[in-house]
Amino acid sequence: MSEINVTPFVDVMLVLLIVFMVTAPLLTVGVPVDLPKTRAQALGQDREPLSVTVKRDGKVYIQNTPVAEDELVAKLTAIAANGYDQRIFVRGDRSVDYGRVMEVMGLLSAAGFTHIGLVTDVAKPKPETE
Repeated sequence: MSEINVTPFVDVMLVLLIVFMVTAPLLTVGVPVDLPKTRAQALGQDREPLSVTVKRDGKVYIQNTPVAEDELVAKLTAIAANGYDQRIFVRGDRSVDYGRVMEVMGLLSAAGFTHIGLVTDVAKPKPETE
């Protein structure tokens, strides 16, 4: 037989495609927090932003790494390759004090970072009652 049977190859590729499609969204964020829900639309992204997370106990993380509050600005400045135009997303747990999240945002703003955004989950629409 001079023909190559490609059916097993296609089957394996489709299974791999499904596996990667399922696991890819799980690889984006590392520190688990309970984000508040909003109806705001997601922002378009042109490059990977830095993520600053405030957990329930008030600890601050850059991406997945815990960082002391007094070292936060220095580490972000060192990481930001493009200077202060780097986009920074602040993720705060739903149960953390609002003032604590604002303290972190105030530190970033006072350091000269101008592209700071808050991250929320998408709220499920409430069923209409008549």
